[in-house]
Amino acid sequence: MLLLGTGVTAFGIAPLAPDAAKLPVSQVIEALAVEPLAVDSLAVTASFTLFRSDTVRRDDTAQSLMQRLGVNDATALDFLRADPTARQLFSGINKTVSVEASDRGELLRLTARWLPDESRQFNRLVIERQALELRSRLETGEMTASSRLASGTIRSSLFAATDDANLPDGVAVQLAEIFASEIDFRRDLRQGDRFSVVYETLEADGEPMRAGRVLSAEFINNGREHEAFWFDGEGTNGAYYGFDGQSSRKSYLSSPLEFSRVSSGYGMRFHPVSGERKAHLGVDYAAPTGTPVRAVGDGVVTFAGWQLGYGNVIEIQHKDRESTLYAHLSRIDVSRGQRVDQGVRIGAVGSTGVSTGPHLHFEFKVNNQHQDPLAIARQAENIPLNPALRARFDEMAQLQRQQLDAAATLQQASAE
Repeated sequence: MLLLGTGVTAFGIAPLAPDAAKLPVSQVIEALAVEPLAVDSLAVTASFTLFRSDTVRRDDTAQSLMQRLGVNDATALDFLRADPTARQLFSGINKTVSVEASDRGELLRLTARWLPDESRQFNRLVIERQALELRSRLETGEMTASSRLASGTIRSSLFAATDDANLPDGVAVQLAEIFASEIDFRRDLRQGDRFSVVYETLEADGEPMRAGRVLSAEFINNGREHEAFWFDGEGTNGAYYGFDGQSSRKSYLSSPLEFSRVSSGYGMRFHPVSGERKAHLGVDYAAPTGTPVRAVGDGVVTFAGWQLGYGNVIEIQHKDRESTLYAHLSRIDVSRGQRVDQGVRIGAVGSTGVSTGPHLHFEFKVNNQHQDPLAIARQAENIPLNPALRARFDEMAQLQRQQLDAAATLQQASAE
């Protein structure tokens, strides 16, 4: 009863203070002495640094670039125009530029980064103010690699799907290359086909510069799964393998160009120049001038020079009395007697010799007899995994399997 009474008493407590709304209100006004604000002193001490970034455009000048970056510094403009090292900033495009400038627009530091070639190194141009004057230096750095995941669904074409998935073009091309011997991407694609991919992003000072190698990929075409991941064993050339250890690397690539269009196949045809019907002893690939041409297999260069109607030509001797020929090149990047590895750039597409336009003429011979290059590529044997590397292979396969599964969930999450 005591507890019950206490409880009732507790719930029955009313406010003891008077109602605030009924309290009298009075206004108090008091003059305060305020020290004058030292505006001049504040302006001197409160300086700040501005950071901005942009890219060098094709028609950029020192003035247009600095204006876009918010730099208003006549001394810096004169330096960019006169200093030989600084002038390299405008020797090409696709250079990323970042600046640090004072609140008065004075250039304090400029850093530009770009890729000189297809290697994993980058150039860094640094211009900074030292002892009241600008100085420049050119450095070389090594890019670092990080992994990225992506996935997508085919609606119309492979490249439309990779664009929707925000995949770089280089990654899309590699994806097509990896599965080119298993999937005809011109005729075999179906709406609803899916892909997942793990690839490298190469960074310079933490800034993405370009996509690197595809590390693993899965493509589901017409309900059938195709998988591959990159494995680079000690003392061996890297290659793509299935997760079961079956190599995707064949003794010959399916094409000397990356994902290109066959404009004229092997066999009888009407010659585009003479108009006569005659045997075409190779395959023509339509591609713009300058498109890289690569060796389809390991071998030794037996000829690199000019051959009448073929223009600039390269011939490579492979194993078992097999050889390949690459014609109408705009440039030759190898020399006679040089050993080349599969996939290495040997030249570039052109229109030299008797040619109606830029393309690559490609031939394959066995015992000096012409063969259909496309048939040879399909029949090329797979290169097996070295048994001594199996333990390391299984370890890498498990890691890539996990990342590839994670990439596949991105598509599912996006769909939901």
